[in-house]
Parts: sequence; structure tokens; C-alpha cells
Amino acid sequence: MVSEVRPSSPSLAVDSTDWVEIIETVISGLHQGEAPLVGQTETGKIWMFRYGSAEVFVQLSGYSEEDFLTIWSPVLALPVADLLGLYRRLLSLNWLTTLEAHFAIAEEQVQVVATRTLAGITAAEIARLITIVATLADDYDDALQAEFG
Repeated sequence: MVSEVRPSSPSLAVDSTDWVEIIETVISGLHQGEAPLVGQTETGKIWMFRYGSAEVFVQLSGYSEEDFLTIWSPVLALPVADLLGLYRRLLSLNWLTTLEAHFAIAEEQVQVVATRTLAGITAAEIARLITIVATLADDYDDALQAEFG
């Protein structure tokens, strides 16, 4: 189960100029191994870093309050032999353990995902979402691979 990330002081919404700095600060505290990779998209930025055995991606889709922060990590390649068993396990995990994140299927992979609009987002929320996805991915990638891979 993911431990809860709590701010040490009351949180205020983050100014758009600080989003990139906060994301990079959180990633620098979590990443393990080689330096995180960062790229520029047409409208925002994307980072990739390693946390334990998981590769974690963080995407800032733009710089307005209507844009999104999306964090995801692939944990299991599809197809698997026991697809129904996998679905049952993922639904159970989504109910009991994922907090603001969830397991989803995209690009023929099971992924841990969290997304949030940037309107009113706080530094603590940014840190919490990135930490939750990274921790869940690292906790469950090997277990799901062993059970269904």
C-alpha cells in the first residue's frame, strides 16, 4: 500500500511558472539510477525517470490551468494467459490500494496512471501524485509479472 504524502504547511495553489520547477524537484528526490530524461512537446514537457524497477513518465500538457499533469508507468505487457484473472486483480487493486491513481490498459500494457488538471494544483498534490504512481509501479510491476506474465 502507498504511504500518504502530506504537506508540512498549509498548501496554496501553485503559480504556473513554478510547475516545472516543482516537478523537477520531486523527480530529483525520487529518481534512482541515471539522470532523468526530459523532453519538450508541442505544448508542454515530459520527463522519464527510474524508481526502483519502474520507469515513470510525467507529462505537463501545457501551461494553463486547463491543461493536465499526467503521470504513468507501464507495469505489465499484454497479452497474458489469464486475462480475466488479471482484470479481477486490477479491479481489486483499484478499489483498495491506488488512492488517486489507478491501473489502466493503454498501448498493450497495464499501466499505473494519475491525472489532474492544473487549476488550483498545489506543490503537495504534485508531489503526492508522482510519488503514488512511482511507488505503486515499483510495488506491483514484478508481482504482476510473476503472477500473469
